[in-house]
Amino acid sequence: MVRSLWTAATGMNAQQTNVDTIANNLANVNTMGYKTQAAQFKSLLYQNLQTATTTANGDPKPTSSQVGLGVRNSSINSIFTQGSLLDSQSDTAFAIEGEGFFAIRNTNGDTVYTRNGDFTWATNGTAGMMLTTQDGLPVLDTNGKPITLGNQYMTSRVTVTADGTICYPDANNNARSLGMTIGVYQFNNPGGLFRTGDSLWKATAASGVAVNESKSNNVQKSRIVQGYLEGSNVQVATEMVNLIVAQRAYEMNSKAITTTDEMMQTANNLKR
Repeated sequence: MVRSLWTAATGMNAQQTNVDTIANNLANVNTMGYKTQAAQFKSLLYQNLQTATTTANGDPKPTSSQVGLGVRNSSINSIFTQGSLLDSQSDTAFAIEGEGFFAIRNTNGDTVYTRNGDFTWATNGTAGMMLTTQDGLPVLDTNGKPITLGNQYMTSRVTVTADGTICYPDANNNARSLGMTIGVYQFNNPGGLFRTGDSLWKATAASGVAVNESKSNNVQKSRIVQGYLEGSNVQVATEMVNLIVAQRAYEMNSKAITTTDEMMQTANNLKR
């Protein structure tokens, strides 16, 4: 078996994963609340060709001789930097400044988390209106319950303060709290969150349990901005540079395979 063929093949597979990751970032450049990803790599096992020993004359050879056997993808990390705040004409558009996440209840009844605050008011039968995502998933308050309003409220007059308190104007047109607050949660290790699609994440053992900002004094509180949405944190120029680097690395590994093939062909022709 020729090591260089398999080593170069592992490099091509790894760079293909890298290109796939970069392409996904570029495809989601306009996805609200999207967090860019970066592929990480690590080398495979090394084969010892010669151990540290002595020469025939007894002179010490302190270094060994090892050859690497390629590379593989070790992880794809999410980068949770703040995205740009984009102006929105919607009264139910909310952006988070800080480390927090909105809490959403998915179709399975599980709680998932998102940075995409593009919400809307949806009818909840005779119970009134419910704050939901664009897919109709309920947005949860600080107590983990869906946010609902009675039929007596006009959703166009509802405002939200920086701490997530939902307010409605009284007879004197002064905003008064309705006793509900949009839930904002943090994680000790957001990089351990599991992506479920649609800019939603699910808590795992690696991320730790969700920390309710309203009930914890050990975290720096996030700020909710009404009328804005958080854009993706994808840097197009950086991703294009990374794409060029990944493409060149793929070409170099492909060239290594071609070179190995030519060397094997030359060796086979020696017997002719």
